Amino acid sequence: MSQVVAFVLKGYPRLSETFIAQEIHALERRGLDIRLFSMRRPTDPHHHPVHSEIKAPVNYLPEYLYQEPRRVWNAWRALRQTSGYQKAWQCWWADFKRDVTPNRIRRFGQALVLAHELPLGITWVHAHFLHTPASVARYAATIRSLPWSCSAHAKDIWTLPDWEKAEKLSDMRWLVTCTKANVEHLSALSADQTRIELVYHGLDFARFPSNGRDHSSRDGGDGSDPVVIVSVGRAVEKKGYGDLLNALSNLPAGLSWKFIHIGGGELLRVLQKQARDFGIDDRIEWLGAQPHETVLETYGRADLFVLASRIAANGDRDGLPNVLMEAQSQGVACVSTNVSAVPELVVDGETGVLVAPGDTSALTQELENLITHPALRRTYGEAGRQRVHSEFTCETGIDRLASRFGLLAEEAEACESHSMPQ
Repeated sequence: MSQVVAFVLKGYPRLSETFIAQEIHALERRGLDIRLFSMRRPTDPHHHPVHSEIKAPVNYLPEYLYQEPRRVWNAWRALRQTSGYQKAWQCWWADFKRDVTPNRIRRFGQALVLAHELPLGITWVHAHFLHTPASVARYAATIRSLPWSCSAHAKDIWTLPDWEKAEKLSDMRWLVTCTKANVEHLSALSADQTRIELVYHGLDFARFPSNGRDHSSRDGGDGSDPVVIVSVGRAVEKKGYGDLLNALSNLPAGLSWKFIHIGGGELLRVLQKQARDFGIDDRIEWLGAQPHETVLETYGRADLFVLASRIAANGDRDGLPNVLMEAQSQGVACVSTNVSAVPELVVDGETGVLVAPGDTSALTQELENLITHPALRRTYGEAGRQRVHSEFTCETGIDRLASRFGLLAEEAEACESHSMPQ
């Protein structure tokens, strides 16, 4: 029997999480029946084209319980006498005693609404992100006596206490995560390591077609034709944009370059002020959040892509940034840092350049080298393109997820029944 799966998401749709939308769409095409439950309403001004292609209906849970008290009350009244509610309450209470926060209360209220409003026929609950969405999924699945699973990514792993990760891993059926570093970390917390599997997001190359780019010969020597440096990412601490601006400000004064940033984020104004203080704001375009078409067009203009990822003070860090895969798919030479899983994608000195996170002097040196050597940019760009296309296609990961949800087994059974003699 085909699974009908409720996906619990922190926010939907989100431009910064198109890898999730890509996965949902691909699983739908494989035959998975999906219902989406989002803990927040969308705030991005643009959507990715894949969002309009997803058929799954979206149900928005109360972001704050006081905003929709009747939904929470109705859910509690309907579920409070069930055995699943009692079990979920005990689980939540054990969590709350170690995390006495309004956030923890909110998650139980959202889980009540989710459990109450799950359509008939739902057979599975799947959370994207191991922190708050997994809490809501876990409590709701417990109330409804359903199996649940999780896709874990970056911040949700590295900012969550070990006790919570370990208990969720023992309770869920399986977890997939997108980097080897994540797998190693989570496996050390799990008694059953077979529950944890590496599944790279990969790229849908239909949406990132090879552009047959002509690599420019810009070398920073022509003031009227600067080398174009691009970065795509939210203005948050772990993206290292403060380090990047520092590195750019230390480039030789006579070098001709231009920096284009795409993305929103809470630190955007801080970074813009930093650029003014460094005296380089006239060389920078801050484009804010942009739709897929603009991002793809900007990759086409880029001579160089830079992401100076670092570990934030609260432990948050990138996993394997999709934007690096996107840029490499377009043949753009990439500079990044050897933090987290970035080295799983960018091979230093072969398909790009890596420096230590926070080492702005090394970053300045590598930027200058690549700005002034267009042939080297071409070599890295083409090597990166070949590696992404050969090793990071999304279809490989979707095959593994389809198997986890039982889709491949169903296909095999269908093929076997059709091949049986009549």
